[in-house]
Amino acid sequence: MAHLLHLDSSLRNDGSRSRKLSAHFAERWRTANPDGIVTYRDLAANPVPHLDDVAFFAQFVPEPDRTPEQAAAVALGTQLTDEVLAADTILIGLPLYNFGPPSTFKAWFDRIVSERTSGKLGEKEFVVVSARGGGYGPGTPREGWDHREPWLRHALTSLGVDNATFINTELTLARESPRMIPLDLGAAEDQSLSDALAAIDSLFVTEQVAAYALGV
Repeated sequence: MAHLLHLDSSLRNDGSRSRKLSAHFAERWRTANPDGIVTYRDLAANPVPHLDDVAFFAQFVPEPDRTPEQAAAVALGTQLTDEVLAADTILIGLPLYNFGPPSTFKAWFDRIVSERTSGKLGEKEFVVVSARGGGYGPGTPREGWDHREPWLRHALTSLGVDNATFINTELTLARESPRMIPLDLGAAEDQSLSDALAAIDSLFVTEQVAAYALGV
């Protein structure tokens, strides 16, 4: 049975573009997999504690010798890792904060890197739908300042994943930021979001064509 792990990490609810994109993907996924299972985690509403020395060193302590704090840290890491291992598709909604991912997402990621996952997730589908307030594309003043994708691609490689799909929308603050409003980028913002939604749709069209070709 198909299984989707859906993660959101935006601190915004209303108006969040990364949540809009991830919800759109999840809706399309449910349509394509009516009997599938969805596990959902909101890393902003229910943040995973950041990795600390208790959690890190607990894995090297024999189970009977662990303190209650170490046992709880191991249990949390096991639960989060189990969710990843159970899923066929891992969907990540990822905004841009100060040129990188939210610390809440990094906290989650640090907890799922272990001997159980390192180099072993290559058969899973990772889809990252992301949003950023300004323009970071080729030729813009901030080209290369978005460090999420380069970092996450490298980090996923350590888990055996080298084919993650990234879909991005930008200029999301065009109508909100006092510095951006005079630039009149609202139409460009709308087009970027439309393109991202279409890119998500195309993933499922491709899957449908492949399934038809195989006679599934």
